[in-house]
Amino acid sequence: MVPFLYLFYRFGRGILRSLKDPEFDALLTLVVIILGIGTYFYHLNEHWSWLDSLYFSVTALTTLGSNLYPVTAAGKLFTMVYILIGIGVLLSFITYVAEHALEERKNGRSFLPWRNRNRDNA
Repeated sequence: MVPFLYLFYRFGRGILRSLKDPEFDALLTLVVIILGIGTYFYHLNEHWSWLDSLYFSVTALTTLGSNLYPVTAAGKLFTMVYILIGIGVLLSFITYVAEHALEERKNGRSFLPWRNRNRDNA
């Protein structure tokens, strides 16, 4: 359980450190816009609640799948295009954050403060 929590901690730190980079801001904005477009479309077209629409948008782009699925022809066509575009954008975003987290680790800075102290004393 601890390694799993540590992974989320590192991912969060990578996001916080990346906020200073304009390229990251553009990717983050694009991810939010794509999720917003999907949520809005599914809410209007499939008549799902806002939460269900967001849930489906996230699960579709992360390829997790869900018990929700579009039933209208427009919803099915939109979903095919949405997934093809959205997966690339989301993958770029996650890759960018992961690269920054790994770069920081390679530079000898740990995300855990007590690990930095041990290196300084050695």
